[in-house]
Amino acid sequence: MSRYPRRNKYGNRRTKIIFKGEEITFDSVKEAARAKELELLEKAGEIKDLEIQKPFVLQRSFVDVNGKKQSAIKYYADFFYYEKRGEEWQYVIEDVKSEATRKDRVYRMKKKMMAYKGHEIQEV
Repeated sequence: MSRYPRRNKYGNRRTKIIFKGEEITFDSVKEAARAKELELLEKAGEIKDLEIQKPFVLQRSFVDVNGKKQSAIKYYADFFYYEKRGEEWQYVIEDVKSEATRKDRVYRMKKKMMAYKGHEIQEV
């Protein structure tokens, strides 16, 4: 067993910060920094109802033809919030991605499934 922590698949460094009064661990320094930016925007009234890791069900669980239960397929948005556009508040689904993670096959498939359901993902 190595005394060094195992490296993340994409080389990200998990980062702990105080977010909305709680200690939260984010998957990367970039994601933690974005969380702090969004928290400040929420305090300034620019955005509202900021959530982290909001789940979206892409396909419900089901029992297959062999009687085996298949679990649901979910997408977890890094950030979900509302921002004012004109006179209306519109929701934003945001994901912090590097060039490498943008190319991930599973992520691309889930992004397409979200688009099919009418949800656009903003990549930061």
